[in-house]
Amino acid sequence: MMTLLSNLWWLLVLIGVMILVHELGHFWAARFFKVRVDVFSFGFGPRLFGIKRGDTDYRFSLFLFGGYVKMVGDQPGDAHANDPDGFLAKPRWQRLIVLAAGPFMNVVLAVAVLTGLYMVSFEKIIDDNGAMVGHVVADSPAAKAGIAAGDKIVKLDGKVNPDWEDILTREIERVDRPITVTVDRAGHVFNTTVTPVLDEKSGMGDAGWEGENAIQVGSVSDGMPAALAGLQKGDLLLKINGTPIHSRYTLPDIIRRSDGKPVTVEYSRPSLGPGVTRTATMLPKFTNMDGQPRWMIGVGPEVKWNIQKTSLSLPAAFAESVRQNSKFATLIVEMLRGIVERRVPAKNLSGPIGIAGQATQAAKEGPTSFLTLMSMVSLNLAILNLLPIPILDGAHILTLLIEMVMGRDISLNVKEGMLKVGFVFLMMLMVFVLYNDIARRIAPGLLLQTPSAQNSER
Repeated sequence: MMTLLSNLWWLLVLIGVMILVHELGHFWAARFFKVRVDVFSFGFGPRLFGIKRGDTDYRFSLFLFGGYVKMVGDQPGDAHANDPDGFLAKPRWQRLIVLAAGPFMNVVLAVAVLTGLYMVSFEKIIDDNGAMVGHVVADSPAAKAGIAAGDKIVKLDGKVNPDWEDILTREIERVDRPITVTVDRAGHVFNTTVTPVLDEKSGMGDAGWEGENAIQVGSVSDGMPAALAGLQKGDLLLKINGTPIHSRYTLPDIIRRSDGKPVTVEYSRPSLGPGVTRTATMLPKFTNMDGQPRWMIGVGPEVKWNIQKTSLSLPAAFAESVRQNSKFATLIVEMLRGIVERRVPAKNLSGPIGIAGQATQAAKEGPTSFLTLMSMVSLNLAILNLLPIPILDGAHILTLLIEMVMGRDISLNVKEGMLKVGFVFLMMLMVFVLYNDIARRIAPGLLLQTPSAQNSER
């Protein structure tokens, strides 16, 4: 019960800010052009309470997952359609600005949130070696392209010296579409093509590679060989059976292929001082974890990031926020495009239950995670509202643009038909995303399990 209330609370906080900012955009633009606003509602359905100031009833309504601004004369054929202060009486360009103001304010919020966050705390991953490949999964797209551990990616689709954030973003969005890669292998430079495939568990593109990183012990399972051998959380993993460990996947991959034979792990511990290493020989245990029986020693490897924490000036924070939001927006658009082209499964779409869980988890992790999620959700809302789906702002904007080109209004029957289709579509979409959310909780192993979850040793 407490978990449900916590999820509901953080969902209301997250979505509440989105709705308020979005509707304020429409409201402020309408008032700027002297359009009379009858209702500013947080939520839909019957009015719960509120206050009336001037011509506007500011209210809270029963169903809080949404909101609206009711402008005078905003529907063809209503009693105030010809009112000089009505929405439809205003020039089309003014109406277009009023409609676009909602999504625009969500973009402003997304940029403002990250700008403020980066002015307080900005974490930058320091990687002086460039995009070095730490591990390549056998028979993966990267392996078939001839890429191997130790290679350095020096160009990605024309971008020189990409970092792993660039690489993984491109990998996720380019399902079944080739990526041109230039590789430097010990001074020998060659070009190849990698075509990410859909990972059925994560629902995203996967090329089967990972960057070269320092790997530490993230967790140790009680009673397993690693715990009995004395490994501790925070130990730096150096080698297994003589093979350097530069990826989360190296250790579990070698252990799985050991077929139960002893493995020797070399590691260091900060408390022992620099340069001091230890070795531990363990006999893997065949264990059923998450329905996947395999040989394990009971270690959860994780990346030991070299993070530099600082704060940015306002101009630098704004520029970084714009860069990050541009990257988020590109990823969102590419994912939607992949769904339309049926390269990416629609099960990736989340509804209120899924967002509530993400909001609660982000809140537990701290302000940085919650504000980052808020920025991403706000950007999502802006992009989704600009889609040309009837009822959404994007369809109304598109209709106005067509009417501006035609020089006349589209017929009332056509508009009414579009609204009916849009309403049915949105109801079907809501049912679908709710089904996705529920299915993830009933069968979490079947939907959206991340690659790290399926490959990490435990």
